[in-house]
Amino acid sequence: MTQSDPAQPEVSASARQRHVAVPGTLSRTPTPWRRAYALRLWLSDLFVLLWVAYGTQLLWFGFGDALVAAREDARFPEVSYWLFSGALVVVWMWALSLSDSRDHRVIGAGTTEYVRVARASLALFGAIAIIAFLVRIDIARGYLLIALPLGILTLVFERWIWRQWLLAHRTMGEYSARVILVGSLESVSQIAHELQRSWSAGYVVVGACIPSGKVAETIPGTEIPIMGNVESIERALAATDADTVAVTSTDDLPPAKVKQISWALEPGHQHLVLAPSITDIAGPRLHTRPVAGLPLIHVETPKFSRGQRFAKRSFDVVAATLLILLASPVLIAVGLGVKATSPGPLLFRQERVGLRGTPFQMLKFRSMRVGADAELNALLKAQGTSEKPLFKVKDDPRITPIGRFLRKYSLDELPQLFNVLSGSMSIVGPRPQVAAEVALYSDAARRRLLARPGITGLWQVSGRSALGWEDAVKLDLYYVENWSLVGDVAILAKTVRTVLFPGETAH
Repeated sequence: MTQSDPAQPEVSASARQRHVAVPGTLSRTPTPWRRAYALRLWLSDLFVLLWVAYGTQLLWFGFGDALVAAREDARFPEVSYWLFSGALVVVWMWALSLSDSRDHRVIGAGTTEYVRVARASLALFGAIAIIAFLVRIDIARGYLLIALPLGILTLVFERWIWRQWLLAHRTMGEYSARVILVGSLESVSQIAHELQRSWSAGYVVVGACIPSGKVAETIPGTEIPIMGNVESIERALAATDADTVAVTSTDDLPPAKVKQISWALEPGHQHLVLAPSITDIAGPRLHTRPVAGLPLIHVETPKFSRGQRFAKRSFDVVAATLLILLASPVLIAVGLGVKATSPGPLLFRQERVGLRGTPFQMLKFRSMRVGADAELNALLKAQGTSEKPLFKVKDDPRITPIGRFLRKYSLDELPQLFNVLSGSMSIVGPRPQVAAEVALYSDAARRRLLARPGITGLWQVSGRSALGWEDAVKLDLYYVENWSLVGDVAILAKTVRTVLFPGETAH
């Protein structure tokens, strides 16, 4: 995409600054917010499932008194679907609870909450199908085939709505864990920076305890106060009303200190988190394995099986085909608009660097005047960005009037769907760049070339054109090393939102 947005909503610098917590400056939401939020989810889940179960029943059977009956065994009495639907709701709610889909550890960020909702629903309907087959009970297939996907989609949408509500409160520092960081100054500074950047995860740093314990000072580069040394944790918890202690390093702690910290915490109200300085690695690559009483964290190297590569390519082909069919009227309208408003070719073809450094011709609707490439170097030098591998020109004078509209809503990128069908691009992946930009890559940035370039990607839905090159590389490397099909679907969903509501960062 021409635009770019980390996997969290856009907020202003002032809003992000509110997440640099100083005791007394934030409203202190007590730990019971977790239970209150889980209750909200429980009630809304119940409403959704009642609507799905009885709505499906009315759609399939009408208002008649249809019956679920055993075909051959008279020991099983006939049951009205009115009762069966009610029982289905009860068991479905139970399945969602057993899967911990409302646990505070999975709400607010990531896809785990949605995955647990889907898995619990699929497992429930699988169990119903097996039981019905074994005891030979007739349950209308149409009823089940409508209720399952409708239930999953509606539950996920309902959870997404609640997540937006939760994130809105988290921009103000509410509905978040209040964290005391414990460890060396360097590790505390690193973890504090990452937590402040990923504010949507729901961790607000309110203080730190470091070996030097210089009270009244702050962590460099932040407003986070130092509350004392590692012996001052209990006083720091009381002073800041914190409910979470995050140990960022243990090198400077006495051998049994972590155990002592856990023993001093109030069960159920205060939590201990070990935060090793391992960043930008997704959960599936991390495995905790107890060895000789030591909780060793194994970090798996990135690898993609044939099945994963086949799944991604299949997803690309199916998605690109469907999008071309659905967007064909838009493709025609944009093509006519480009030809009617400025002289020159309809499509702009540019050589970009793709998978493993292989060049390819990327397609776009032309959004600039003819000969615009020849003007790029002079414009970059004028704004002082010719040495950075992200060639963006602010207030670009080369863009045509219709081109500005096309870029804002990413309509100029639509022809790249044909690049996806040809195999040179993917629907989701790092944005392809020209050879001159790739020549400026660091060793780390070159790892972007390990994945097929995409029409949209993680950094496109994480900050748009407002992101700097370093942040863009960091997000792209996270995507390359932690790819998953579920992640692609999530990025694609965020892309739809980004395109429909581009904001001021779209160029």
